[in-house]
Amino acid sequence: MSNYIEYDDRIAFHPGYYIKEIVEESGLTQEDFAKRLDTTPKNLSLLIRGEQNLSIDIAMKLSRMIGTSVSYWLNLQNAYDALIAEFKSKEELTQERLVFSILDYKYFREYFNLPDLPRKIDEQIVQVRNFLNVATLTVLKKRDMAVSYRSATGEMSESNIVKANTMVQIATNIALKTEAPKFNKSLFEEAIRYALTLTENHSTFYPLIKEAFCKAGVILVILPNISGSKINGATKKVGNNIMLLVNDRRLNSDTFWFTLFHEIGHIMNGDYGISFDSESGEQEEIADKYAEDMLIPWDQYQQFIAENRFDIQSIRRFAKRIDRDPGIVLGRLLNDGKVNYDDWSLNSLRHKYKVKMA
Repeated sequence: MSNYIEYDDRIAFHPGYYIKEIVEESGLTQEDFAKRLDTTPKNLSLLIRGEQNLSIDIAMKLSRMIGTSVSYWLNLQNAYDALIAEFKSKEELTQERLVFSILDYKYFREYFNLPDLPRKIDEQIVQVRNFLNVATLTVLKKRDMAVSYRSATGEMSESNIVKANTMVQIATNIALKTEAPKFNKSLFEEAIRYALTLTENHSTFYPLIKEAFCKAGVILVILPNISGSKINGATKKVGNNIMLLVNDRRLNSDTFWFTLFHEIGHIMNGDYGISFDSESGEQEEIADKYAEDMLIPWDQYQQFIAENRFDIQSIRRFAKRIDRDPGIVLGRLLNDGKVNYDDWSLNSLRHKYKVKMA
């Protein structure tokens, strides 16, 4: 570390730069000067080389020994520190630009009303940084930034991680601003049963479920997907509450409801983290089984399968019998290979969801 720094046509000197001059002009060796200053030669040497900040104690001793004010020395240190901080901030901004290039400012502008700043990249970075409430966008590169990744089986690129962390950060900030009682598992189980009665209410289910979950201490956040995040959902403890994030990446109602109940399964098992595509492992299998059985009771599904009739009328009748959206039944049949994805006669059973932020 140097005892002076040049940056942006400016220069700031570390107090050690001036101390070195004073030592040289005194005719004393550094060791003798250190003794008179009531410090060690090592401390004096570190100060002169700019490798140690000037303490208030040494500033006081210098003022007494040389006849200057304490503030004179402390101001020198502050000016030096300020320029270094500005230099580091500039370097940090360079790194932030790389992270920001992964994101799309349009997402924040359209869904969260950030100001329109065409071609003003650095100003856009400031807006996103403040919106996410982070000191620097580079923290979004950290794999463990917001919540654990439940499975390490998939190869996650830096782009996936940045986008996933961004979505979790947004959801967490929303949860922090939401008033809710302490998480109550029994109340949450009641809210889950209530949610199952709303699968056919495609236009009104969200506020109803959100309110019911909130009363149980679970804050449901549904976000528009950030393209390329590969995130399906996430759960996170936030104080005495639990944040439950689901996005609209898959759009179809059946995949939305499955993702929602998959994340609920994680909560019921006390397992918190981010769910990505193609993840495996015991925790994921348990959450999948929970979602399958809650959405379509296992015994009734087996009876339906045994009938081996999967035309549109049969699917509708079965869905009505179990009080579920027919699209959920279709989604299960598609997943289990009982019907083909190219069977267009069944498309009318599917509903598409798109999140609209208030």
